[in-house]
Parts: sequence; structure tokens; C-alpha cells
Amino acid sequence: MASTSDIRNGLCIRYNHDIYKIIEFLHVKPGKGPAFVRTKMKSVTSGKVLENTFSAGHKIEDVRVETHKFQFLYNDGEFYHFMNTEDYTQIRLTENALDMPQLMKEGEVVTILINTEDNMPLSVEMPASVVLEVSHTEPGVKGNTATNATKPATLETGAVVNVPLFINEGDKIRIETDKGTYKERIKE
Repeated sequence: MASTSDIRNGLCIRYNHDIYKIIEFLHVKPGKGPAFVRTKMKSVTSGKVLENTFSAGHKIEDVRVETHKFQFLYNDGEFYHFMNTEDYTQIRLTENALDMPQLMKEGEVVTILINTEDNMPLSVEMPASVVLEVSHTEPGVKGNTATNATKPATLETGAVVNVPLFINEGDKIRIETDKGTYKERIKE
């Protein structure tokens, strides 16, 4: 058993007969009344996001998890297939276990959280950012850079993100995986 002071991003807890992963949290100590923790949790089974407030000192049931490095192999339409980089065993996961599946390209190494009680994979943690190539985007108009204007760009994985006007087809760009947003262009 853990308490609200142990809440952190990535913590897996058992709540309402399901396992949730803490996405965001905020400890609040108002001027009047007791302190509390406001959380945003994502169900690892259904992918549903839930907001909840725990009063300070509330006991929560944490789930013991192990992290393992897995390499993304391929997506067959229904499942995403991964291979353990240490013992080469393979597992397959549904799309709702992944946070940003559209940003994952074949060969990407990710961290998978596995429940130690039943060895079931809970969720996939992507690296903080990924480098992807722009496969299609409209050409930018010269001189139209006075504002923070953006345009949609299709990446090699099929994901569509908004990028600045100076990005062209064939450019490699860094994408932040937590928000799915453009970060920078990679110079070669």
C-alpha cells in the first residue's frame, strides 16, 4: 500500500477494479481545508482517461511493475508486435496499450511496463522524442514567416503533425512523443 505522497508520473495503481497509470498529478494545499492530490489517470486495459482527486494521506494500492526494453517489429493491423532486446521473446499488444502508436516506426526501442503478478504487459513508454522523415507536405510560401504559421505534414509512419512553413518533403524532424508536436528540424 502506498499513500498520496507516493504519487508520481508513471505510477501504476489499482483503482475501481482496474489498473491505471498516472499521467499527471498536482499536490494542492489550499489556504483552508485539507490538502489533496488532483490526478489524471489512464486505464491500461481500456485506454480511458479519468480525472480523480485523492485527499491527502489516502491509501492507494500500487501495482508492482518491471520495465523491459523491447524493439517494435511491425503492426499487422490488429496487434503491434514487439521483441525483448535481452532474450528475444516476442509479445503483441493492442493499440490502446500504446500512447502514440502513429509515431512508432519499425526498429524503434521502447520501454514496456510489465505487471510482476501475472507477467502481463501494461503500457508502452516511448522515448521523449523521435526523429521521423517528412513524406508529404505542401511547399511553404516564401516571405510568409512573419507569423508563427504552420502547415500539416505527413510523416513516414503516416502520422500528421503541424510543422513550420520552412519544412519540406524529405526533411528529418524531431517530434515530442508526449504531445505529438514538432520540436525541431534535424540538420544533416
